Amino acid sequence: MGLKAPGIITFMLSVILTVIVLMSKWFGAEIPGLTGNESWAMLGSYTLLMLGCMVRGM
Repeated sequence: MGLKAPGIITFMLSVILTVIVLMSKWFGAEIPGLTGNESWAMLGSYTLLMLGCMVRGM
């Protein structure tokens, strides 16, 4: 399987989602829909980044 660097938009979306989750988890930010689901959001962030490395055109 050949891996490649993810596109800039995919990478930035993953980084932004990760930062939002960390702000919610560590600093107690109340974000509707995310509070209580931080683990799933972090898994989604890394899944997005992984797909960006594996799928051409993402």
